[in-house]
Amino acid sequence: MLAVAASLAPGTFLAIVAASALAGTTAALAVGRGLLLPVVVLELLLGILLGPWVLGLHVTVLVGFFSDLGLGLLFFFAGYEIDVRRIAGRPLRLALAGWGVSLLLAYAIGGILAEAGVVLSLLYTGSALATTAIGTLIPVLSDTGDLRTRFGGYLLAAGAVGEFGPILLITLILSSQSTVHNALILIAFIVLAVAVAVLAVRSSERTMPLLERTLESSSQLAVRWIIVLVFALALLAFELGLDLLLGGFAAGVITRQVLRRHEMPTFDSKLSAVAFGVFVPFFFVTSGMKLDLDALFASASGVLKMLGFFLLFLLVRGTPALLLYRRVLDLRERVALALLSSTQLPLVLAITTLAMSGGHMRASTAAALVGAAVLSTLVFPALGLRLRGDLEAERLLGGG
Repeated sequence: MLAVAASLAPGTFLAIVAASALAGTTAALAVGRGLLLPVVVLELLLGILLGPWVLGLHVTVLVGFFSDLGLGLLFFFAGYEIDVRRIAGRPLRLALAGWGVSLLLAYAIGGILAEAGVVLSLLYTGSALATTAIGTLIPVLSDTGDLRTRFGGYLLAAGAVGEFGPILLITLILSSQSTVHNALILIAFIVLAVAVAVLAVRSSERTMPLLERTLESSSQLAVRWIIVLVFALALLAFELGLDLLLGGFAAGVITRQVLRRHEMPTFDSKLSAVAFGVFVPFFFVTSGMKLDLDALFASASGVLKMLGFFLLFLLVRGTPALLLYRRVLDLRERVALALLSSTQLPLVLAITTLAMSGGHMRASTAAALVGAAVLSTLVFPALGLRLRGDLEAERLLGGG
């Protein structure tokens, strides 16, 4: 019994739950005082405090499992918020062009760093630089109301491409299998996911009344079946040798299509409560706990690397926002888009883990990239949303 309790580490589990509650409370109090303090920032900071390099707590198997569930639901909401009709046209074209520019910049910079001996692989380092954590931004943007604005549409498109594109890179190029093999597996997954989507959409007219009737009862069928869909597609992706994140993202897109003709605000509220109230905080707190401070601060070069990658995130993902959106967004909106598009974390963790396992990245480089990604999540959303807030205030004053 003691061995089981030790492996589960209920004390660590409780500490993470308490940290997520404390982060949410502090963020809510800050908003009440007119301060913008994203809850994910506090969760990351408290995770660093709880981790092995400060308070000595470690990520156990149980905690890691909950963290993976949180990451899956985070990507579910990234897919769920992507309304294809809303981002179709100019937002999507600009997003694709922007990510193409980012990829060219990232691989050019990765090649220079590899040639200089700073990194081992231009492919893995460049791929890590060209991501966007739209899933990480979803809860923050939802709280501020920016998701439903015109600016939010352009950001969602840029974030969707900046998140889904790197997932395809992980699947097709960065995996240890051949590209042809991975392409066939990806096609198989897409076919199965489309089949699930068609079946779900066609049966929605019959199933929706039942799901809506149970939203206020203990059965909560809509929430239960959506959770089944997320885990089933994540398991399918895993069994096919694909990234788990692809399953969560696909589940979100499918759910959006099923609910396209049905307004269910109560469902959104309940699913958000399950995801962001329970599971998603585990991912952010444990990400802080797993930050390798020893490798990061072992030498001055590690810190310089982290700061360098932090600036490169902004250069790679921010440059397209500043250059390509001149006809649709004013300068301050483009700067806000650049900052928010440069926010990274989940895919950097995935790419560095893959690179480390294959011997394509040093531990110090991985720690610097992850540290820079954590720093981007701490800094860029706050700055970008501050610009957005100032801009909205000016517009209100101008309108008055």
